[in-house]
Amino acid sequence: MKKYLITGISGFVAYHFLEHLNKFDEKSEVLGLDQNISQEVKKYSYKNIKFNYIELNLLEYKTLETTIVSFSPDFIVHMASFSSVGKSWEIPLESFLNNTNIFLNIAEIVRHSKINCRILSIGSSEEYGNVKESYLPLKEDMVLHPGNPYAVARVSQEMLSKCYVDAYKLDIILTRSFNHIGARQRTDFAIPSFTKQIDEGVKQGLKEIKLITGDITVVRDFIDVRDVVNAYFSLLNNGKSGELYNVCSGKGHSLKDVIDLLAKIFNVQVTTETDPKRVRPHDNRIIIGSYEKIKSQVGWEPEFSLEDSLRTLIKSI
Repeated sequence: MKKYLITGISGFVAYHFLEHLNKFDEKSEVLGLDQNISQEVKKYSYKNIKFNYIELNLLEYKTLETTIVSFSPDFIVHMASFSSVGKSWEIPLESFLNNTNIFLNIAEIVRHSKINCRILSIGSSEEYGNVKESYLPLKEDMVLHPGNPYAVARVSQEMLSKCYVDAYKLDIILTRSFNHIGARQRTDFAIPSFTKQIDEGVKQGLKEIKLITGDITVVRDFIDVRDVVNAYFSLLNNGKSGELYNVCSGKGHSLKDVIDLLAKIFNVQVTTETDPKRVRPHDNRIIIGSYEKIKSQVGWEPEFSLEDSLRTLIKSI
């Protein structure tokens, strides 16, 4: 029975990772960690997973050490983070320290305790920064130009990962994961927020709905969370230690494109108004990735279209 330690267990990606694990007949054991365990997580029950959780602060080294050593995982799936770019501008110090130091704690514990496990170090497409369209699609060997505190923290985690692979031979797989989309995503992210606002307008009988937005001209590579967790599972089992992989759809859509598609699905008219307070400073204009490397080395490629993702998100509201 393989043992998975998952940080950030209350997050929406962790939920989908558990759903993915539960599809297999082979039994798994999962220990979920989070600073605040949601009531929903406490009720999780799975046919093929022996599931438990512990509420703790991942910055508290000794408590985390006791937990990891006692569980002795085969895999550590490190999902815990301050994942909001916008929040990283509001609280840069807290965001940076959290996103780098909790990873450093995990790496040090595994090293000192000599735990034989594979760590999945999850990074972000934000690390690439602003690039010219001629450089698209983004590939793993490109020079990074992180343009916000969140991205800088992710680059730092990535560099620390490589240090621990090279110097201490830790078994770490790295990702740069692009913008997730899917059921159960928090509404402080743009697409779930748009979807919820339109859905509420439809329920009120409105045929024309106005959205207050940030900059909707930016282009992002949106990938279904179900494809993301499938990629993570594939990397844990078949990825090459020390290697870095984009996890992306390979397609770009502006937020305006997404709003237009939501309007089509809901069959309503949607207008938008830009709120200057919601426009991020120094935002990346266009992010589209290449999944050529993960496809060639691991055999993974995305399955779900943007419309598939939006329809699933709508059903979950």
